[in-house]
Amino acid sequence: MKTVSILVPESAVLEAVADPRYLFTAVNQFLQASGKPPIFEVQLVGATRDVHYQNGLFSVHTDRLLHEVNRTDLVIIPALFGDMKSAIRKNDVLIDWIVEQYAKGAEVASLCVGAFLLASTGLLDGKRCSTHWAFASEFRELFPEVELVDGSIITEEHNLYSSGGANSYWNLLLYLVEKYTDRDTAILASKYFAIDIDRDSQSAFMLFKGQKDHDDAEVLRAQEFIEENYCEKIAVDDLAERVAVGRRSFERRFRKATHHSVVDYIQRVKIEAAKRSFERSRKNISEVMFDVGYTDTKAFRELFKKITGLTPIEYRNKYYKEEVILV
Repeated sequence: MKTVSILVPESAVLEAVADPRYLFTAVNQFLQASGKPPIFEVQLVGATRDVHYQNGLFSVHTDRLLHEVNRTDLVIIPALFGDMKSAIRKNDVLIDWIVEQYAKGAEVASLCVGAFLLASTGLLDGKRCSTHWAFASEFRELFPEVELVDGSIITEEHNLYSSGGANSYWNLLLYLVEKYTDRDTAILASKYFAIDIDRDSQSAFMLFKGQKDHDDAEVLRAQEFIEENYCEKIAVDDLAERVAVGRRSFERRFRKATHHSVVDYIQRVKIEAAKRSFERSRKNISEVMFDVGYTDTKAFRELFKKITGLTPIEYRNKYYKEEVILV
């Protein structure tokens, strides 16, 4: 038997507590139906017997208190909700327990922005991690010692697991099911829960919003110029001259403030504009390409796929739907 301890933090996403319990319990039922013994002992673990969510509208009753769990095989950290710094403070008591269980040999998996709580333990320092794309900048600011992997669905390093945004945590849960059971059981679970088992990127869902929560006025001016003039060809030298900063200093300051190189930032702004056009209009690839300042079709296609994980045609087919006019 593998003991799965699902933490019940304060300020958690309720579904991220309930879904892992649902999945691992269902897998036990699948195994029993095929004549095999159940493999998972699933328990909800918290600092108190009852944890309340959404102003008391919901409550979760824990099976075990922290001090009642001596050893476990897998710790699941659900996604947090609201202000991340506040959520971490509310769950200080969980941090030492997570570290203690990891030291005893437990694996630890964070779901979505549960990565903030996992990173707070220090266990991720010098290691790679995934989290929700919308929280990437904040995560980097709070945990500069952790290597955040942009767009990844699942990251695994030294028995520490993390997942991308929102429902991507289902892919990590299926990954863990396969690890502890077998491929056939994971496929059965994926079909039962209607989850695409091998999705490995959240790139197609990402929105690029340049990091502007910094105090570098010149870099901010450059960002605003890029976003207002993405349809033009923008040179790094011209940007540096526009904000009256030497190129090398400008590039260094830009990366420090935004976590992107100048060229990468320009590309992402252009591709974000292209994505919006594909979502909302019937323009062909060439028209959209010219609208965002590119003239090389091959280069545009390659860059678009690199950033979104999809070709321009695949992206349009996924997100564009003609308006239905009722007569």
